[in-house]
Amino acid sequence: MRGIPVSALIGLAFVALYAFGAIFAGFIAPYGMAEVVGDVWEPASSEHLLGTDSIGRDLLSRIIFGGQTTIFVATAATILSFTVGSIMGLTAAVAGGWVDQFLSRFVDLIMSIPALIFALVVLSVMPVTLPVLIVVMGLLDATRVFRLSRAVAVDITVMDYVEAARLRGEGNRWIIFHEILPNALSPLVAEMGLRFIFMVLFISTLSFLGLGVQPPLADWGGIVKENKDGIVYGIPAALIPAFAIATLAISVNLVADWVLSRTASLKGGRDG
Repeated sequence: MRGIPVSALIGLAFVALYAFGAIFAGFIAPYGMAEVVGDVWEPASSEHLLGTDSIGRDLLSRIIFGGQTTIFVATAATILSFTVGSIMGLTAAVAGGWVDQFLSRFVDLIMSIPALIFALVVLSVMPVTLPVLIVVMGLLDATRVFRLSRAVAVDITVMDYVEAARLRGEGNRWIIFHEILPNALSPLVAEMGLRFIFMVLFISTLSFLGLGVQPPLADWGGIVKENKDGIVYGIPAALIPAFAIATLAISVNLVADWVLSRTASLKGGRDG
């Protein structure tokens, strides 16, 4: 944490704030997630710090619970995409041959279809639940992680220490987890932050289109959709969750950039 730049410090503060709200939403939210407590689109007051939404629910409570859902779904989908994508990418690079060709062509096929369209088609014929959303988003995004991890691993597999491991008789699994993965962490860590941001935007987009998180659950994209008509009348209820999405995306990006630079400097120090 020494010498942490101001930008990363600001990012960490916002990330910590949103993470705290997501973890302790049930304790800090003044009202229930779907509890109607006032009139439609009431202005901010001592009882409702951010006012009420389109049907009279406390907007602050909706934002807190919506952040919990958004962050949970985005985090779970990011973990799934990196688990599947990185294992497939590293395996393809190390194994080579028909394994590499099969996995690469399969990923090319999936990536030829825009992710949003693919998700909308799948979700239109499946029950839209949180597990289904996580699996669909995670597997679609795993193709991007596959491309990055494979590209990084291909460069590493030609290094002398990897060849030495092969000559010692080490298997592909040992080479992947002991030789390639530690040296591929820097770009993967940076990409994880970017993919998390993409997941937040992805789930928000799906909810805005009506195929994301379903009522009575709240998420930031759904709150924007519920209150978008108020913008015409100068009511900022839809802009507050949009601001939360933007600040979370920027903050995670700032933290990811700092982690990448920190990881690279530590790696350089070890190499030296």
